[in-house]
Amino acid sequence: MSTQRESGEDRLGDGDGDGDRQEGGLTTGEVARRLGVAPTTVRTWDRRYGLGPDAHTDGRHRRWTAADVARLERMCALTATGLPPAEAARLARSEEPPAVPSRSAAGPPTASSPVRRSRAGSGLRLGDVRQECRGIARAALRLDAAVLDELLLAAITEHGLVAAWTEVIVPTLQAVGRKWERSGEKYVEVEHFLSWHVSGALRRVAPRTVADRPGATTVLACVPGENHTLPLEVLSAALTERGVPVRMFGGALPVESLVAAVRRTGPAAVGLWAQSRTTASRPLAQHVAAMEWGVRGARRRPVVLTLGPGWAGQTVAGLARPSGLAEAVAALEPLVSA
Repeated sequence: MSTQRESGEDRLGDGDGDGDRQEGGLTTGEVARRLGVAPTTVRTWDRRYGLGPDAHTDGRHRRWTAADVARLERMCALTATGLPPAEAARLARSEEPPAVPSRSAAGPPTASSPVRRSRAGSGLRLGDVRQECRGIARAALRLDAAVLDELLLAAITEHGLVAAWTEVIVPTLQAVGRKWERSGEKYVEVEHFLSWHVSGALRRVAPRTVADRPGATTVLACVPGENHTLPLEVLSAALTERGVPVRMFGGALPVESLVAAVRRTGPAAVGLWAQSRTTASRPLAQHVAAMEWGVRGARRRPVVLTLGPGWAGQTVAGLARPSGLAEAVAALEPLVSA
């Protein structure tokens, strides 16, 4: 699926439809997803710098072979170092392409090829992660809002919310955080920029708020002093996607307000997020878990989940501590199922 609507001219030039896939090679949209850049970027490099495919199918369709994609990967890596695009393109064209298996032996890459992994190209230490991380990191470093929004939405659409968060967004956020830590305050604007756009992407893809069902609501809040709301935002979106009523209270909710919210909603579950050990409070979690509501003889207590790295070493007896988004969704969804 292309990450943006193409003009009629681009559709004629790319032939991204399923009917063209059988001709071999990758379409421009597929190449863009593998590289983690916008399709318009690939087309611009083709038009301006001659980095298009070596061969065209029947004179109309641009089909990219493994050698073509390798050349674009060099272009991505070079531009990420700060080289001007024209100079990067010259160097990318001058290098000999890597050995490519003959078409008779292996054929060109196809849409069903295994997921490519990224180890370089953004200036960040990304490690062995999905290919999309490189493009998202590059867009964040350049403070390119339009491309960043496009790539985030494409990753969520293609992989689903949970996988996109776990395998694409979190590794990129962690890489940006590491770069900020190594460079002092130099890259703090990149971290804030990326977090803001991730939050916006979550709001755009989240379904409509689920109506309350008695005894089926989940309350999500950061503990007092904690302002890292992004993990709770994605959990809220994932639960809403599954038809779970959620009441999200965001960052640094005071104790009195948290207690009032729990009493007013009578939730089936409460998720308390703590990013830091200095904000995680065992007494607070125990207090919320002991709260009761309902008529005499049928009183209920919420299931409390301690969420986030701040609870490491702060294990509270009888309270669950999911290790990630998928585990938190799996723990909460059965509690509120109709």
